[in-house]
Amino acid sequence: MKDFTQNLEAAKAALSHLDLEEREAAITAASRDFFWYSPVLKPRLDHLRADFVVRPRNEAEVIEVLKTCYDYDIPVTTRGAGTGNYGQAMPMRGGCVMHLRHMNQVLSCTPGRVVAQPGCLLKDLDAHCKTHSGHELRMVSSTWVTATIGGFIAGGSGGVGSVTWGSLRDLGNILRLRVVTMEAAPRVLEFTGEALARVSHAYGTNGIITEVEMPTAPAYDWVDVLVKAKDFGVAMTLADDLANEDGILLKLASVFEAPTAKSFFKRVAPYVDEDDHLLALMVAPQGMDGFLTYLGRQEGAEMIYRSDAHSWARGPGLIFEYGWNHTTLRALKVDPSITYLQIRYGFPKHKALVEKMRAAFPKGEVIQHLEAIRAGGKVGFAGLSMVRFTTEARLEEIIRIHEDAGALIFNPHRYTLEEGGRQHTDDAQLNFKREADPKGLLNPGKMIAFDDPYWTYDTMYAYPDMRPPS
Repeated sequence: MKDFTQNLEAAKAALSHLDLEEREAAITAASRDFFWYSPVLKPRLDHLRADFVVRPRNEAEVIEVLKTCYDYDIPVTTRGAGTGNYGQAMPMRGGCVMHLRHMNQVLSCTPGRVVAQPGCLLKDLDAHCKTHSGHELRMVSSTWVTATIGGFIAGGSGGVGSVTWGSLRDLGNILRLRVVTMEAAPRVLEFTGEALARVSHAYGTNGIITEVEMPTAPAYDWVDVLVKAKDFGVAMTLADDLANEDGILLKLASVFEAPTAKSFFKRVAPYVDEDDHLLALMVAPQGMDGFLTYLGRQEGAEMIYRSDAHSWARGPGLIFEYGWNHTTLRALKVDPSITYLQIRYGFPKHKALVEKMRAAFPKGEVIQHLEAIRAGGKVGFAGLSMVRFTTEARLEEIIRIHEDAGALIFNPHRYTLEEGGRQHTDDAQLNFKREADPKGLLNPGKMIAFDDPYWTYDTMYAYPDMRPPS
């Protein structure tokens, strides 16, 4: 890799007419995401920062930034709100962070689809869709309030809505992406169909998304529901059964093993005991009669809250902000030793495999947190288990135990695309990076196959050109 430091002043001068940020504190803030969830990543990435931040206002300015940085060999790491958890937006070599916050407009909206710029917040996009089409996004991150649609596509994989619609990269869940390459003469490309896989969940390593077209579905005043059960198997089965009830439309079905609700959910804690497992649901209002009928048939489960009729002195807030990665965040505020794993328990042995993992560890070391998710038309579970961290060696052992049992681990303690789950090269993304980013300047260090095609994954990848600590 070329040393670009002698080119920094020239590059900044060439871009000085844009919204350029050079204040130290602001640069540091724009150089961070939520990598610190991981006690493995925090000491490795904590020192990283960009040399400057630029905030383009439109696609033409994106092209100008990429062309200028290409000419001066400046690495470019793009970001939205920085709500990712794996270091996706961390500038490994410094250089330029391109913040897309100004590109936040909704461009068109009709029933069934919406076109927006990548910096549009998910909550703002939903609000616009509801007003103009009566629809909403099919799935969103649990960081809906602060996350952007471009960041969700580039770094996310599923979330609120996946119980019905599956994963973000499943066919039909992204309609079109407009992408700018980083070459001597940047190109603007439009991807649909098979080509979408080139840049979706690619961390901005091989192109900058400047426009997205997403499918939408009818918007509802979703009813948030909490159900408690003394038996974990009952809570897990409730989530599984309800996700498979064809006539009951859900947007969320989360299961939290005790003592999560009592220990980590402050507003819920007064209504549960230490040994209560919790089920959180988002139910379409027309499905509530069916849900209540189903619940009435079950033993050992009690509804303690519904958002459309409750007596709580203070409501719990948005239910989805207890699920997905928000669970870990809430736990970390109480117990700093908590970290987490991302696991896939696939149909049809998902429930049995969860129970096997519950029995595999000392009580309290691995606390189950499940999200019902559809894959190939079948309901399984995404596990975001909370782990009480002791050592890296023990964390690796916990991962191996899961993998040996047949659970698929998406490792949140790695910053590369391959180690985060696939453990192999995504040829579509690699080939497009070679074409669209010939100098390897886009978010360097995140795609092993581009840097070191012979890497064996026996140990954690350490990007050799990572900026050293000062």
